[in-house]
Amino acid sequence: MTDGWPEGRTRQEGGRVARSRHDSAPAEYPHGYERDPYGGGDQLAGYGNDPYGGGDQPPAQGRRRRRRWPKIVGILVALLLLVTVGGYFWLDSRLKRESVLEDYPGRVADTPGTNWLIVGSDSREGLSKDQRDKFATGKAEGRRTDSMMLMHYGEGGTSLISLPRDSYVPIPGHGSNKLNAAFAFGGPKLLVQTVEKATGVHIDHYAEIGFSGFVGVVDAIGGVDICVKRPMKDHKAGIDLQPGCQNMSGGTALGYVRTRASARADLDRIEHQRQFFGALMKKATGPGVLLNPFRSIPLATNATSNFIVDNGDHLYDLVRMMWAMKGVSGGDGVTAAVPIGGTGSSAAAGSYITWDRSKAARLFDALKSDREIPQDVITK
Repeated sequence: MTDGWPEGRTRQEGGRVARSRHDSAPAEYPHGYERDPYGGGDQLAGYGNDPYGGGDQPPAQGRRRRRRWPKIVGILVALLLLVTVGGYFWLDSRLKRESVLEDYPGRVADTPGTNWLIVGSDSREGLSKDQRDKFATGKAEGRRTDSMMLMHYGEGGTSLISLPRDSYVPIPGHGSNKLNAAFAFGGPKLLVQTVEKATGVHIDHYAEIGFSGFVGVVDAIGGVDICVKRPMKDHKAGIDLQPGCQNMSGGTALGYVRTRASARADLDRIEHQRQFFGALMKKATGPGVLLNPFRSIPLATNATSNFIVDNGDHLYDLVRMMWAMKGVSGGDGVTAAVPIGGTGSSAAAGSYITWDRSKAARLFDALKSDREIPQDVITK
């Protein structure tokens, strides 16, 4: 009896290929399957063309490979976090710390905003004899202040104010003398006290870098670009520069910010120092350095091993300061010097400069109140 389907033909039943009942497989294949000559399974059941041998399901090896990827990504993310966090704490531990910002009787109360005292010292520590000769740094031992800047940032804006080292100010316990004498008399502690007393501004953070660190940081980023206005030749600073924009190595830049061989001596020098710091921050925080491990890693290791900070300061404080300095050097803030009133001399101090008391008072009042600095007291 037949169901009307032609003999020897195939048809699909329930998603499977079936043969006519009269055209069944030989007895040795009782289930009607045709043996795959390659040993790969039942072709008639629709599985012979499945490269995985499992119908619609991928092989177990493929599924395991897919499940393995999230674990690999997770491990890589964990390693990245470990390296980042570990690297941060390692760099933070390299900072040289001193107890600088200690309370003392009559200390200026905390003022709004954030204030840094940034000091460049003439410490030769870390320089070889050949480097001292090459950079014309001399052989003096110890450390004295070569530059001082007061940096403020807050709601009233960002400002970088140069404090001339020859400024004639009262030094607690030592009468009146040049500002840099405070450092010579009592190190950074006494310098901070002197600046706070003279300005009325509370210092929150302290950073100091010597000659060796200065050179190392500049060379780590491949030099800085500075435009020189006029010929500059000073054998005491080890420079012989022609006018024009040029890339300065660490040694050349050090001479540029140290030289006093110009008509205005110390006043020209503090202008060069602000110009240099602006160029340094622009280069150091640019993509050419931050995204280049051959620049960013040497910069980080040189900076952290050569900066002296207060015991309470950390790497994130320095990073915040750098970004603020980048902004002010890029025009988003004020760069100026304390307004100068005149000059003088004394047996103890030699030649010195004095501040314009009225304008200086208004300048520092704006800083300690975290207000915008009046335009008429900004002295370039």
